[in-house]
Amino acid sequence: MSAVPHPESGLPAAALAKPLRSDGQEARTRLLDAALVLFADKGFAKTSTREIALAAQVNVASISYYFGDKAGLYRAVFTDPRSNPSVEPASIDHPAQSLAESLRAMLNTFTEPMKNGVAMQNCMKLHIREMLEPTGLWQAEIDNNIKPAHMALVQMLCRHLGVTQADDDVHRLAFSIVGLGMILHVGSDVIQAIRPALIGSPAAIDAYADHMLQAALAMVAGERQRRALPPVPAQP
Repeated sequence: MSAVPHPESGLPAAALAKPLRSDGQEARTRLLDAALVLFADKGFAKTSTREIALAAQVNVASISYYFGDKAGLYRAVFTDPRSNPSVEPASIDHPAQSLAESLRAMLNTFTEPMKNGVAMQNCMKLHIREMLEPTGLWQAEIDNNIKPAHMALVQMLCRHLGVTQADDDVHRLAFSIVGLGMILHVGSDVIQAIRPALIGSPAAIDAYADHMLQAALAMVAGERQRRALPPVPAQP
């Protein structure tokens, strides 16, 4: 079968060779997958519901049935946990967890979606489009998911650093640790060009996650040591 993309849907022509069932979860998932490709490639405004339905091989009315309208479908694609998992603050800031367990829980939200391959790349493209052509979802993502997760990370770091009040350095440390995971997403093309084996399989991604965890632990240890040092004398 041909792997040449269909001119309207952007999906392989083989995927459109014969009608598919349009019932239940299967149809909803196909709509999400097709819409992700099209929204990432063309943006929200330039993608029609007809194109999405054609690519997913369902009736256009299925979009209304499952998502209400195109905006509802876009929201569902943008927040699809398969490629954009939300982070429960309690999974990061939990007194019963060790530092390593808390950091692992946070870093896994970056590494696990990488195992979805092309879908993850399209999700990253979609996020970049949303920043350039905002619909309001990126700001909602910051307010409802990213900021609460960041604050949970900060609180957890304060606890392990013995700090009662978060200062700028704790926030810098939190952002730096998150940056270890972010580079996998914003820099995946660079990694593919320079050292593709690093993210070339689920096992390789797990190994990358282990390395990130060790780096994050070292960053926390460095901050703990820095705070234990006496202040640097003022220059005369």
